[in-house]
Amino acid sequence: MGILNATPDSFVPTSRVDTVARALACAREMVMAGATLLDVGGESTRPGATMISAAEEIERVVPVIEALHRDFPHLLISIDTSKVAVAQEAVAAGATIINDVRGTHPDPGMWKFVQSSGAGYVLMHSRGDSQTMDALTHYENVIEEVLQELLDAAHTMEALGVHREQIMFDVGLGFAKTNDDSMRLLEATDRFAATPYPVLVGASHKRFLAQLCVDVTSIEERSAIAARMAVERGANIVRVHDVLETRHQLEGISHV
Repeated sequence: MGILNATPDSFVPTSRVDTVARALACAREMVMAGATLLDVGGESTRPGATMISAAEEIERVVPVIEALHRDFPHLLISIDTSKVAVAQEAVAAGATIINDVRGTHPDPGMWKFVQSSGAGYVLMHSRGDSQTMDALTHYENVIEEVLQELLDAAHTMEALGVHREQIMFDVGLGFAKTNDDSMRLLEATDRFAATPYPVLVGASHKRFLAQLCVDVTSIEERSAIAARMAVERGANIVRVHDVLETRHQLEGISHV
């Protein structure tokens, strides 16, 4: 999954696209490098980021999604949002997956829209929001608690009529997690892959990777190594900024 951020403040500058033309050029480059789906976001979710209105987010992402859907009709497109109003407009524009960073405490009506639209849903574990998440990192057992909270949310969604096949898990590396928590969760990807739900891992360029392969200085290489770790442990999708580097790192893994 290649990342396209229609934001001026995303924490990875190379993922930012400020025009539709720039988004299409980046999308073409990512597809040629091996991306099979693209994730379009209009609001930065990094710790401390300023939250924006649904109207501003829609203005940023819908033209990009419409253009991607037109120029790459067979490409899967996801909308990276936690707002149901944005998800509705994005799906109408051509997105087929909703990537919700607040999946375990969603916007009212989000799960009902997932049910009615039939869209795929990345159920990500998090606590709080961009302003508060770093203060909500206390766990007795981070792996067991994150797993249980994801399972509880998924079961609630299914009780509302969402099909199991629509739901994918994301442990939310870096979201209300310490660096040590994120490393433990990445290493435990197989625990989440053992559930009935596919797993997406988004480790790319995150700060905890400084603890991974300390002799590797390139964040692009560290990110690609993290993606390989996730796939080797059963991840179905890796969300990345550096598609080509990741594809090179994944070469030789038979199920990719």
